[in-house]
Amino acid sequence: MTNFISGINKFVGRHKKITGLIIIIALVGVFLYTRVSSSSNKPQYQTAQVTKGTLVVSVTESGQVSVSNKASVVTQASGIVNNVYVKTGDYVSAGAKIADVTLDTAGQQRQAQAWSSYLNAQNSLASAQANLYTLQNQEFVANQKFMNDAVANNMPTNDPIYIEEQATWLAAEAAYKNQTGVINQAQSALNNASLAYQLTSGTITAPTSGTVGDLTITKGMQIGSSNTTAGSSTNVSNQQIASISTGNPNTVSINIAEVDAPQVKVGQDTTVTFDALPNKTFTGKVIGINTTGTVTSGVTTYPAVIELDSSGGDIYPNMSATANIITKIDNNVLLIPTSAVQTVGTQSTVRVINNGQVTTVPVTTGDSSSTQTVITSGLTDGETVVTGVISGGSSSSSSPFGGGLRVGGGGGAVFRGAGGRGG
Repeated sequence: MTNFISGINKFVGRHKKITGLIIIIALVGVFLYTRVSSSSNKPQYQTAQVTKGTLVVSVTESGQVSVSNKASVVTQASGIVNNVYVKTGDYVSAGAKIADVTLDTAGQQRQAQAWSSYLNAQNSLASAQANLYTLQNQEFVANQKFMNDAVANNMPTNDPIYIEEQATWLAAEAAYKNQTGVINQAQSALNNASLAYQLTSGTITAPTSGTVGDLTITKGMQIGSSNTTAGSSTNVSNQQIASISTGNPNTVSINIAEVDAPQVKVGQDTTVTFDALPNKTFTGKVIGINTTGTVTSGVTTYPAVIELDSSGGDIYPNMSATANIITKIDNNVLLIPTSAVQTVGTQSTVRVINNGQVTTVPVTTGDSSSTQTVITSGLTDGETVVTGVISGGSSSSSSPFGGGLRVGGGGGAVFRGAGGRGG
């Protein structure tokens, strides 16, 4: 044993320079590791500058395109299409011919019934107008009798003759005035009968001026019903054969959430996007709000209508839409990212970096959006604020070696691992 230890000491003595070099390298490694570890544990911050700018506050709602710039071309005629005078994309004036239909038996019967109804309504109007003159005459006669008998003779107002003749005059006057309403009603009935007759006509015309679209008929095509029953025609609903685009702006119907409703007003600017048109954004204004609201499954919403600034040829009825309604604009205000604001109770604070030091300062906030917040006091333009922490940890460090390093006596060195043991 003594000889073994003596041999070790002789080996160490012969290699003192190598041992010292190893110790120095190890110490340098420990120093560098400690510096790197300390640096990596320092918090790394995401920052932004306080800037002056404009804050746009908006609410986002969803809805669908309303049918506002199209008029349907419909008919109740049934038979074979004889001619089509237009094609998709043509501009037509109101009343212009769209198509001719050779009516079948059922179509002819419907047209005959509609014509009969029209003539009946026309006669009713003429009768109501004639009756107006009769009632006017009766009112005049009753008034003259009352004035000549009761008023001219200074009858007391409680005299039976006075009371009777005044009542007769007032009744005649009321009947005459009421007849005006009867005439208006008869005129409406005539207009309705005229429209019904036009729907059964074999000549289909444009209801308004505009561009033809959605054309679904061709020459020689059967439309409507060809069935009929003895003595009567088959009832048919309106059949749409085309549409007329008027060029008026499209409208979008949206449902405003209950929490957003107090912020939305008529006249506010909006931007609108459509699921079917992902690369386009349209502008418009709120033109109406139903403040009564509707309740569906316990959820209250307030219907509103947005009118777009342009007709948008690619926008079709019932397309899904998303509207961003601008509820407020703040100009020339101090802005920071909303993520920089920390609020506890009623107190808001912001962390500010100055010369590498982070301090927390109280601030007063104003309006905010999902990304920016207005600062009314506590910060100045150009300051740097903390918006987030990338990394952070303890500043403590440890040796890169498992059990550490110790220097042994006699000028020798002994390295000990985690489970090792020095002699």
